[in-house]
Amino acid sequence: MDWAQHRRDAHQLGRAQEYLRQIVYGGNDGIVTTFAIVSGFAGAQSDGIAQIGGLAVLVFGLANLFADAVSMGLGEFLSGRAQHDLYHSRREMELREIAENPDHERDELETILHQRGLTREDAHATADIMVHHPSIMADLMMTYEFGMHDPAEERPAVNGLVTFCSFLVFGAAPLIPYFLYPPSNTIFLASIFSTLAALCALGLLRWSATGEKLLRTLGETIAVGTACALVAYVVGLVVGG
Repeated sequence: MDWAQHRRDAHQLGRAQEYLRQIVYGGNDGIVTTFAIVSGFAGAQSDGIAQIGGLAVLVFGLANLFADAVSMGLGEFLSGRAQHDLYHSRREMELREIAENPDHERDELETILHQRGLTREDAHATADIMVHHPSIMADLMMTYEFGMHDPAEERPAVNGLVTFCSFLVFGAAPLIPYFLYPPSNTIFLASIFSTLAALCALGLLRWSATGEKLLRTLGETIAVGTACALVAYVVGLVVGG
């Protein structure tokens, strides 16, 4: 592989990783939420439930799918905006503290750097240099003291849209059999297989973005999603039955 191809592959991997959290979070929640609706109707045992349930699953499932997708997308957007505001507010406070009490902040940074592996002498020398560069020092303190990373590259609106789309795409999986086949007493089994297929696709997407071991990423995604789906199914049986 040449260097240019390597850089293109790395760039594509970086773009996939950038929205991986939103895709996995929205997709998994969409699958489980919609499957809960399907499970509720599958638990009903009255006569003629196949005919009535098929239409009811689509009506309630789609309504729930779109309503929750909007809620998830807006929630991700507002969460991102709040993270931006909190970071900048905390950073402005840190800059004021550096300006008003530089010796104390220098000592704090020296301690942090020493705890992270620098020798006492190197930590002291680095802190002496950083105190004359308040902006860089504030960034270091935000990362190492407060565990907060600069969200400048984060785009709350795009993250919200990705979450919304992922919720819709993956969340529609349990409903697909109800679109393709006439209502029957076995259509719920088809919905289960469709749900498992969606979880597998989500796991494969996570694997392709992270490059981790296939069996681990796929197994974790399916196990977590299946556990949530089983809980939804049991609740559906209790409520519907």
